[in-house]
Amino acid sequence: MTTKKTYLPWIDFLRILACFMVLISHSCDAFVGTFDNSSAFHQGVFWGSIVRACVPLFAMMSGILLFPVQTDVATFYKKRIGRILIPLIFWSIALPIAFFVYLNFIKSSSSALIDMNNFTAQATGIKIYTAIFNFNYDTTPLWYMYMLIGLYLIIPIIGSWLNQASKKDILYFLSFWGITLLAPYIKMAAPSLGYLGNYGQQGIWGVCNWNEFGTFYYFSGFLGYIILAYYLVKYPIQWSLIKTILVATPLFAIGFIITFSGFLITQKYYPGNYANLEIVWYFCNINVAMMTVAVFLVVQKLNIRESKWIKNISGATFGIYLCHFIIVQALTDTFLTITSLPASLKILSIALLSFGLSYLVTKLFDSNSITRRFIR
Repeated sequence: MTTKKTYLPWIDFLRILACFMVLISHSCDAFVGTFDNSSAFHQGVFWGSIVRACVPLFAMMSGILLFPVQTDVATFYKKRIGRILIPLIFWSIALPIAFFVYLNFIKSSSSALIDMNNFTAQATGIKIYTAIFNFNYDTTPLWYMYMLIGLYLIIPIIGSWLNQASKKDILYFLSFWGITLLAPYIKMAAPSLGYLGNYGQQGIWGVCNWNEFGTFYYFSGFLGYIILAYYLVKYPIQWSLIKTILVATPLFAIGFIITFSGFLITQKYYPGNYANLEIVWYFCNINVAMMTVAVFLVVQKLNIRESKWIKNISGATFGIYLCHFIIVQALTDTFLTITSLPASLKILSIALLSFGLSYLVTKLFDSNSITRRFIR
């Protein structure tokens, strides 16, 4: 990877794809959240599983666009984290207010996920000031912003290592990261093999009530995705598009089958238990990583030509991501009342319309120099 930044159209295409996948994943929530083993539930799980690579793909783009780090640490933090903090603060306030207004004065939600006691004026005020600790239901997409700040904090430090790391060095890191992708399932299997945990805590490899930092903690999480992306661009696999598709298709299919069937099987044994259900949907587990790598490799090989439309939409994806959640909620409430449509069509319709409306909101914000800072 050279020090000069080169425009890569396929990255813009990948950003648009990943953003639309995010919207599909949130358009599934009301259908998955029923946990009733109905056809609609199964269709929701299908679409939620097939787009699970959405967030890891976003992380991988950071690994391409931000390396090599060409500034000092202070400049990098000021530019990158400063760019994140303003939208984070704004949408941490705007989204709870938007949900309060929508649910109290426009339309009561028909979604089973909505408890109106959480959308009073008092509850809304609490959500706003407790944003310093974490996101809430109204600001669900902002979880990624908190995580992204953490990545930005470590990227200059990792960048210094990558500047001098050999191909073999990077592969060592990725090998240890690969072990962490298996950890959720090893933890699930441990009790059946006789592991009783420590003091009621089922953590493995040193994790216990007084320590959450286990053996492979420092190799885990989204950092692995950004280093993997850096590696795949610096040392691209020399396959043709056809061969890449032939390899990526079964890789994606296996990952999807584990994700989809694993969710249904887990629901059978732990009905309605999100903590257990989310394990097979973890962004940092082996099956989701398989789907992510498959999509990344294929898109990397596509001959995407430079296009004003692709650039335009790609430039709006950050804003689309930030504002879409309330729009998805409103459209979900509308489509849930239409009983004649199959769930899959409802989900895709919600996602498409949300994408279009969120794009319009983003362009509206972008038309003013002040509001532009909230979506860029």
